[in-house]
Amino acid sequence: MICYNAIEVIIMATIKSNVNVRIDADVKERASMLFARMGLDQTTAIDMFFRQVIAERRLPFQPTVAPTYGEQALDIIKHKNIPNITLPADENGNAYIDKERYPELYDWAVNG
Repeated sequence: MICYNAIEVIIMATIKSNVNVRIDADVKERASMLFARMGLDQTTAIDMFFRQVIAERRLPFQPTVAPTYGEQALDIIKHKNIPNITLPADENGNAYIDKERYPELYDWAVNG
């Protein structure tokens, strides 16, 4: 158990520190507009974020890894019900899609 005396609490509450971050101007502007709608300024919002990290001892959200282009393509194929097939390839690894045999796959490959 951590114990503080009254003087330590007063000193801790009055000492402030600056945080300097570089952030995309558009992100800053959009977030600031949302903070304003919540009745917050940037300093208060960042202070709240830091306090939440301390309280939860983790980030207050779950970071995720953005899918690769290959993963995105597979997801599109799965949602369009395009079959998973093995295509013939030349010696350089270039695959060829038979338009007559796989019209949906050919259309996806050409038009996205």
